[in-house]
Amino acid sequence: MSNDTSLQEPLAERSSASPEPASIPANKKRKRNLKELSVREPLVGKKKKKPKTKAAEEDELDLEAGINNAFSQMDSQLLADYVSQRTRKYESDLSSIELEDKYIPAKAIEDTMAWNQPRTLDNLPGFLEKFAGNSTKLWSASKKNGSPHTIIVTAAGLRAAEIARVLRKFQTKDATVAKLFAKHIKLQDSIKFLKSTRIGIAVGTPTRLKDLMDDGALAIDRLERIVIDASHIDVKKRGILEMKETQVPLILWLGQAEFKERYAATKDHVQLLFY
Repeated sequence: MSNDTSLQEPLAERSSASPEPASIPANKKRKRNLKELSVREPLVGKKKKKPKTKAAEEDELDLEAGINNAFSQMDSQLLADYVSQRTRKYESDLSSIELEDKYIPAKAIEDTMAWNQPRTLDNLPGFLEKFAGNSTKLWSASKKNGSPHTIIVTAAGLRAAEIARVLRKFQTKDATVAKLFAKHIKLQDSIKFLKSTRIGIAVGTPTRLKDLMDDGALAIDRLERIVIDASHIDVKKRGILEMKETQVPLILWLGQAEFKERYAATKDHVQLLFY
């Protein structure tokens, strides 16, 4: 199969920068950040230094590279806490029981702090190879059409296209890297593509991925890992977890029963990694 598929239509998506926030004295910022730490991890009596949970620290943002370095300093528990904080912020109308149902526990998230390279687009292939176990499988695909071993979830179609481009090194004639997002690609076209193509890696946005799963075109029975493109930020300094319109559908998608029962399972385990 050719490296170029019918789902590789170029996008023209732009964002405009927002006004710079007013500066906050360092001592007040530290006090504010302490208040925003997870309620599940009280600080009382704990002297061991932990990485920051506040993922919007100005000094952690590399605007030139377009990444938030805070995620590279978060272990599994801190990631679980941060995701939970965002869910409580964006879905404040939910009951405590409903919020608990959306909670992704630390044991479901793989610790990736051992990755010491910047979490840039160009380093993503190396990240996958490091945490894939048998990395040679990254060049393979199930004989069942539409059944990827890896799904990368990102915030927007343009970013998905960029990720798919850099991951083409894993594409072969029998293992396609698929782009699954709504911008410029009709749902029915994606369904037809998945049902007729062997997929190794799929890159998409949360809502489109869920729609394709609900249709049955995107199968997850051969799925081995989900990678959240968390470190990437746009010109407004926001990532997939810092925007309600992407965080809410992401958590809805990740919280499906088909995934939850496999995150910490020994058999048919699915890795959940935050890049």
